[in-house]
Amino acid sequence: MNVQQFVSKWKEIELSEIAVAQSHFIDVCSLIGHPAPTDADPKGEFFTFEITAEKPDGEPGRADAWYKGKFIWEYKRPGSDLGKAYNQLLLYRESLGNPPLLITSDTHDIIIHTNFTNTAKKIHIIDFERLLKGDGFNLLKNAFYEPDFFKPDETQEHVTKATADTFISVANTLQQWLKANGESKQSERLAHFIIRLLFSLFAEDMHLLPANLFTQLVNQYRQGTTAHLDDFIVSLRQLFSAMRDGGIFGFHRIHHFNGSLFDDDFVPDMPTDIIHKLREACKQDWSNIDPSIFGTLFERIIDVSKRAQLGLHYTSREDISLIVEPVLMQPLRNKWQITKQVVRELCNENKSDEAHSILESFSNEIAGIRVLDPACGSGNFLYVSLQRLLDLQKEVIAFAGQNNLPTIPLTVSPAQLYGIELNPYAHELAQITVWIGYLQWRFDNGFSEIQEPILRPLHNIERRDAIISTINHNVTEPQWHEVDVIVGNPPFLGGGRRMREELGDEYVEQLFELYRERLSGGADLVCYWFEKARAMLASTKAKRVGLLATQSIRGGANRQVLDRIKQTGDIFMAWSDREWVQDGVMVHVSMVGFDSGEETPKTLNGQPVSIINADLTSSLDVTSAKQL
Repeated sequence: MNVQQFVSKWKEIELSEIAVAQSHFIDVCSLIGHPAPTDADPKGEFFTFEITAEKPDGEPGRADAWYKGKFIWEYKRPGSDLGKAYNQLLLYRESLGNPPLLITSDTHDIIIHTNFTNTAKKIHIIDFERLLKGDGFNLLKNAFYEPDFFKPDETQEHVTKATADTFISVANTLQQWLKANGESKQSERLAHFIIRLLFSLFAEDMHLLPANLFTQLVNQYRQGTTAHLDDFIVSLRQLFSAMRDGGIFGFHRIHHFNGSLFDDDFVPDMPTDIIHKLREACKQDWSNIDPSIFGTLFERIIDVSKRAQLGLHYTSREDISLIVEPVLMQPLRNKWQITKQVVRELCNENKSDEAHSILESFSNEIAGIRVLDPACGSGNFLYVSLQRLLDLQKEVIAFAGQNNLPTIPLTVSPAQLYGIELNPYAHELAQITVWIGYLQWRFDNGFSEIQEPILRPLHNIERRDAIISTINHNVTEPQWHEVDVIVGNPPFLGGGRRMREELGDEYVEQLFELYRERLSGGADLVCYWFEKARAMLASTKAKRVGLLATQSIRGGANRQVLDRIKQTGDIFMAWSDREWVQDGVMVHVSMVGFDSGEETPKTLNGQPVSIINADLTSSLDVTSAKQL
């Protein structure tokens, strides 16, 4: 069968999915010169029709065609919503080996979605015209013979950086214009508005807003005159108002978003060229951004004091996992291995009710874990923690289905996350980083049904100082929320002189006085977070802690905080000297995981050890040795 014969045949067929799926697929095989499944694999071991697959909720499903290590293919009848077919493939992919391509078709169009790890997602739509006159034939052939042809050159991190760059000019233009015109907008309110724009771009590309709605709104006023700008501002306020409570915008029904992000319809006065800047941002695919790094990038965009850091290093998800995995996830993973074994044994004994009860209890435990980052910045650690908890609960949900147990719901949510951040820009970003990451995870893992309001307030992420509180000139030590795990990357500032330069004499003197019984004035600023975390463990208001520090925490005045940690608990994980990104530049840090002394296995620099000393070594402890 040649291309012309294929197009002529299928252009006229409008039968149902069931009636045409296998016939169409066999013709595709014939077109590209590949044996059909029944010829290539009569036993159906690696290439077959109607493959049984498990959904994340454990419910059984069937994919129309499967080629091991290459693709899953799902059909719908002509004219159907192929987005629903793609969502089905998202539900099946893990149980079918997570192949690099997810393909949907209504026999008129064939849509190839890439599914490579840590790459930007790409979509290739092959219609009859592209088959006849374009590269459609070669794309189909590569799907069967060379699926790696479709692997995008850009990683998700690169796409996030490029997308972030388009938003620089939006924020920069707005801030410069307000400053030049003597406009005095509170930084919190301006940050709130800019984050609304950011989320609107994301919501459009995730189809939480009607298709292209925000882009059409921007393009409608492309002339950029003052009159058009006034109309644009009015329209933007109307959209924000509809997103606040849900309602009608033009001919469209808008979901109820709010979550305090759309708590009013504020839009500042803007320069006429802002529309052009927004139009460039609208051209990007905001659904592909990586929440584990974009918060930092955007913080540098909208916070002038951090603008120079843009384009330099940023902390990757893998780096953050060096703390999140051993401190937050390892105890849960250990318990999960034991739980699975117990459940299997109960199922073999036909004790399904008891097995389900144990699984449900463990799932609830995951959803009950509370994580605090007391210097959360734009939310990187919180997002990665949430993603890991979601991944583990998804394993539990799938395991229940595989053992024919009742469905366990997805209940892990952003409400489990707590944060403290003083910077208004970072505080706004932390909340939206968490929400974007959560929504993205749900859509990418087949849990796209989301109840309204789509966003909910994250009052657990507070805007305040984490180590000192001053109310009516009364200086006190602030309280941290009681949680299970504390993780984060507190600020490094060196000793007293550097702290005075950055924070001012009055603040530093108050800090020294407040903590003088526990820390000396020569300790780095980061030590105050370590000391407060230690106190949380000692008072049983936290169970495990994992924090970064300057590598100088291993000696001198800084090490006293590690000595105190060893006195009231113990260090179970450490990296004594590791490269890290701090404020956009590469530095060397120490990572320290500690608890009340319950953790027995210990690792230092990735290797098992029997003990970790206060100077982050595992040899003979000389930290307390005295000169003869």
